[in-house]
Amino acid sequence: QVQLIESGGGLVQAGGSLRLSCQASGLTFSRYAMGWFRQAPGKEREFVASINRGGENTYYAESVKGRFTISRDNAKNAVYLQMNSLKPEDTAVYYCAANLVVPSTKSYDYDYWGQGTQVTVSS
Repeated sequence: QVQLIESGGGLVQAGGSLRLSCQASGLTFSRYAMGWFRQAPGKEREFVASINRGGENTYYAESVKGRFTISRDNAKNAVYLQMNSLKPEDTAVYYCAANLVVPSTKSYDYDYWGQGTQVTVSS
């Protein structure tokens, strides 16, 4: 069974930092592009960041460029999202996802999803 398990969420003050982790199992991790998406209550799920299979190429939503960094460690079957300078509008459930083809910005291109981890940024 493919599993993507997010961790590292929590409550943080505006301007603070969090590091999200996604541990994958049940798949050949290095074959997958990985992405982070987020969804706030009453809002659509939106793209945050993605990374290609080898980790050389990364992509970011404009709203998080310069603040968030996606990375991966294929030896550990893990992908990370370093979140700095957090803002209240970053509050959402964050999901990691796996894509066999490309590090797409579109949620429908992803094959597997984690259960999400809550990030709350207090002003």
